[in-house]
Amino acid sequence: MMALELFDGPLHVQEITNRWFVDMCDKNYGAFIPFVGIVRDEDGISGLSFDIYEPILKNWFDSWQIKAKAQGAYLLMAHSRGDVPNHTSSYIAAVVSPQRKIALKFINDFVEDFKANAPIWKYDLVDGKRVYAKERSHLLIGAGLLK
Repeated sequence: MMALELFDGPLHVQEITNRWFVDMCDKNYGAFIPFVGIVRDEDGISGLSFDIYEPILKNWFDSWQIKAKAQGAYLLMAHSRGDVPNHTSSYIAAVVSPQRKIALKFINDFVEDFKANAPIWKYDLVDGKRVYAKERSHLLIGAGLLK
């Protein structure tokens, strides 16, 4: 099973989370905590669009997987490339761990760091065009991008 999965377009939430659950349920973890991000209808957008720099994303994700393993946990993530309409999902993360407290804290920390540091660039879809969402973007530390 791939711990980091990238898909073109919106994510099929039930297929992905059900597959993850089935793959992990016999591994003797006591908690499976998923987080599903849903594209909201706000500010007149019809959806979001994403560009991903995959080598940096893989390194970022791998560093989190090492942190998870140090706590006896395992991390899973799926993200969209390209266009994702409103009311569909672009991001799913999940943590499996021996205890729920570890998984609950870890999923929160992971999602917060994802929002701040993952090398994924977001665009609003407005009138059929991609408009860079600069006001909701962050500097990618150390990369010199987005200045």
